[in-house]
Amino acid sequence: MKILTVLTYYRPHTSGLTIYGERLAKSLVQMGHKVTVLTSQYDKNLPREEVQDGVRIIRAPVLFRISKGVIMPTFGWIAWKLALEQDVIHMHLPQFDAAGVAFLGRLLKKPTIITYHCDLILPKGFLNKIVNLVVSYMNNLAGLLAHRVGAYTEDFASHSPYLQRFSEKVRVILPPVELPQASQEEIEAFTKEHNPEGKSPIVGMATRFAAEKGVEVLLEALPQILEQYSETLVLYAGQYRNVLGEEEYFNRLLPLIENYRSFGQWKFLGVLSPEEMAKYYPLLDVLVVPSLNSTETFGLVQIEAMINGTPTVASNLPGVRQPSKMTGMGEIADIGDSTSLASAVIKVLTHPLRYQGDPKLVAQQFDPLSNAAAYEGLYQELLEELQ
Repeated sequence: MKILTVLTYYRPHTSGLTIYGERLAKSLVQMGHKVTVLTSQYDKNLPREEVQDGVRIIRAPVLFRISKGVIMPTFGWIAWKLALEQDVIHMHLPQFDAAGVAFLGRLLKKPTIITYHCDLILPKGFLNKIVNLVVSYMNNLAGLLAHRVGAYTEDFASHSPYLQRFSEKVRVILPPVELPQASQEEIEAFTKEHNPEGKSPIVGMATRFAAEKGVEVLLEALPQILEQYSETLVLYAGQYRNVLGEEEYFNRLLPLIENYRSFGQWKFLGVLSPEEMAKYYPLLDVLVVPSLNSTETFGLVQIEAMINGTPTVASNLPGVRQPSKMTGMGEIADIGDSTSLASAVIKVLTHPLRYQGDPKLVAQQFDPLSNAAAYEGLYQELLEELQ
């Protein structure tokens, strides 16, 4: 089967959406399918075309940016040429160009599928308000034209206005999660490098530094956590400098972070490779996901942590609260409430045995090949339906 995957950003860009897209593409190739990814050349140093892990990647040149979006004048023409060669078109939303691609799918009578990852909620501002409205309109148009819409969980699907609008098309498919195996020696070496003083407990946060991720909620919760556990160290994994559209947010929080860093209570690790993440999670006592809105719909890092036996504390957002509920390996905190977050973290730190769960079972539930097989079944269903 020839599958065209369309998304605005692809690897090496790091986000839950790009990681999902990469895992699905690689798994489909592993199953014997031919996958072409159409995405943006968001960094001019990236090649226009290459093959990675058997996945063909085509990057459309970017003329200019609007907020976090990219304008690609040749995108439609490239999409048309590629769509002619494919059996299936699979889009990952939110995406400004999705409506045009979905229209191509209908025009060419190709099965057209959407995976809806999250809502687009940009920071306040007149320009961002316009961008939100335009992308929302295009996403809705794509939903009307697409044959099926994939969602991570029933929880998010039943609360999302977008997914409710297309409920008859929605199919719930658990997201793909995997990490390489790290040896005990590698984990110990990583621990010595990043926690040479042997501080404990270790609280982790793994995400890009963005306003919707709720970094300030963790910062405001730290005094209460430190009151109970004075040697607490926060290890922050992910891009924290020069995050597109988040520079002002970072600069606003930086003085408080620097205060914690000066006392050895906060450390930035930067962007970690999958191999490094496999060493990162085992040294944590708890991972926090204090996200603030529906730009977060699950939090793949929670499952990555749980696979490594690390419990989590996540916001009580639709979808985001599901990993803890499904596995028993975590607690849920009120959205944007630092006191609630601190209480939940302290509870996990105080009673770790309650949150051990079954990491092997979690890994099986979220195996990328299971995710790919579910989409393969959906593709086949539509191919037969449209014959």
